[in-house]
Amino acid sequence: MAGSTHSVTNQVPPLVGYDVFSADRALAAAVERHLEPELREEVLGELSALGRTSGSAQVQEWGAQANENPPRLRTHDRYGHRVDEVEFHPAWHRLLGKGVSAGMTAAWGRPAGHLRRAAAFVVWTQVEAGNGCPLSMTHAAVPALRAEADLAAEWEPRLTSMVYDRELRPAHLKAGALFGMGMTEKQGGSDVRANTTSAQPLAEDGAYELTGHKWFCSAPMSDGFLVLAQAPEGLTCFLVPRVLPDGTRNVFLIQRLKDKLGNRSNASAEVEFDGTWARRVGEEGRGVRTIIEMVAATRLDCVLGSAGLMRQAVAQAVHHCAYREAFGGKLVDKPLMRNVLADLALESEAATTLALRLAAAYDDGGEQERALLRIAVPAAKYWVTKRCPAVAVEAAECLGGNGYVEESGMPRLVRESPLNSIWEGAGNVQALDVLRALQREPGALDAYLREVGQARGADHRLDGAIKNLLTELADLEGVEGRARRLAERLALVLQGSLLVRFAPPQVADAFCAARLGGDGGAVFGTLPHTLDLASVVERARPVS
Repeated sequence: MAGSTHSVTNQVPPLVGYDVFSADRALAAAVERHLEPELREEVLGELSALGRTSGSAQVQEWGAQANENPPRLRTHDRYGHRVDEVEFHPAWHRLLGKGVSAGMTAAWGRPAGHLRRAAAFVVWTQVEAGNGCPLSMTHAAVPALRAEADLAAEWEPRLTSMVYDRELRPAHLKAGALFGMGMTEKQGGSDVRANTTSAQPLAEDGAYELTGHKWFCSAPMSDGFLVLAQAPEGLTCFLVPRVLPDGTRNVFLIQRLKDKLGNRSNASAEVEFDGTWARRVGEEGRGVRTIIEMVAATRLDCVLGSAGLMRQAVAQAVHHCAYREAFGGKLVDKPLMRNVLADLALESEAATTLALRLAAAYDDGGEQERALLRIAVPAAKYWVTKRCPAVAVEAAECLGGNGYVEESGMPRLVRESPLNSIWEGAGNVQALDVLRALQREPGALDAYLREVGQARGADHRLDGAIKNLLTELADLEGVEGRARRLAERLALVLQGSLLVRFAPPQVADAFCAARLGGDGGAVFGTLPHTLDLASVVERARPVS
């Protein structure tokens, strides 16, 4: 008979059985703000249903199982034939299937498609971020494929389908398809113009044969891939199908899967092309221009993914502190812990509000909004993804030793948190892209200033930050060495403007004081004590 030395008390119940979407007040408010009134009932109902699914104990368990059972590479079958297949745990397929059926690859043809998809992506990331990669790649491939009308007509219905078909077979036999991407090579990394993979034209119009490698290939189990290779006229974009129309496997040699810090449930691979059949997408020599729309869409997904990770980290921290007692009271009521939680909540709400504003700009599609995206996406990608690791680590600390234990789920968030800053162009790449927009596209800065200017006069700290930013922007000579500082300021001012216009006064006041007014420290928990921090924390509490 087992002995018992004590009764278990003061342990926090798991954060399950709740609506992840509706419990996120900042996210729900952003969706309502940007929706046309006639769509609100439909979209909010759809997102709330996904939120309940995401918060269920069953789906949360699938997320844990997918993370604990990473994919395995099977290069050959039992007879020695190359198959180059990636095998996943059943939980991965269940999650990916639900992500597809929830419309996370179907934004391009639905009313408010990008907004509703963005909110869904933030919610679904909180279950398990790994399956966000194929959802993102598939979604982002659509605008690149539109450079070739026949390819778009053939592939877009498959990519925007809400049916998940996991089998590897000719795409024309499938109800839905997924896409991956291969850009970087061993010798080049972000410098894709250094790529050496060659593309030789074949007799068939638009068809080529590829020879070379990709150092990082996203989602290698997909039905097709967009890749860059050197054609006779220069770097060009190509579509590489996994299975050819006659049912034979294309030459797609998976050399190994990457052993990553986080994102363990998702496969990233090194692949070789050796006489691989491909179709040209766009003009020869204009590969970067062709694929740049895909890159921009995946960069926004990096912002959305980081916003989702931050939200889950903050939700877990606030939930824990609302139940855990220490030193005679609830942790959430202790002034110093409240300061930490409020500071974390500010970062999370600012990220969510900015991310959803950018998604709404995609839906608008007007010239002004496109110009805003040109500068705001790289600035947001730079800043929001940089803030994610700091939020995840501090939130884990709010749980004390429990937050350092795998069962809490917090270590998974910590390991995942640096990813979005690295993928789709690391910090320096984003900061330099901001400079390019400033120097080459004056309309982008005009659109940005028009956006932040809508909040002028509402908060003196925001007004001062805008003035200081204009001073920095007045001299762009020799600016490369301060590109990160400039990207940071652009993102913070935009976040401040949005919060001043749309967030509750206590949230906007705290953000402007700490992030724009200089009345905050270098770590979380250093907000001015005179602010209404209790209201900020209560707004972040995951109760729906």
